[in-house]
Amino acid sequence: MGIAAMTDLEQIRQCVDDFAAERDWDQFHSPKNLAMALAVEVAELMEIFQWLSEEQSKALTPEQSAAVAHEIADIQVYLVRLADKLDIDIRSAVSAKMCINAEKYPADIVRGSARKYSDY
Repeated sequence: MGIAAMTDLEQIRQCVDDFAAERDWDQFHSPKNLAMALAVEVAELMEIFQWLSEEQSKALTPEQSAAVAHEIADIQVYLVRLADKLDIDIRSAVSAKMCINAEKYPADIVRGSARKYSDY
């Protein structure tokens, strides 16, 4: 499967796995290393927004938007790789977590508020 042919999460997972295997990088992809790499990529995403105002963060230049897209892709790659290494199905994990979130944050109680669930 070519890189451009990815249309779903499983195809992304397989592409990332193949990419790492072709480069013999599996030896470096421990859960610890992948979690650290993921944190670094999130920090790189944050750096793009660091000194922007709220309004500027909503109206990125084409260059900023491209940089954000690249960092989001890097984050997704490391996240998919980490989940794969730990045999975690991302779709199932997200579904389960959204059910937990729905219980923690009932829409009729929290609508319009950014407070943490423990404050309700």
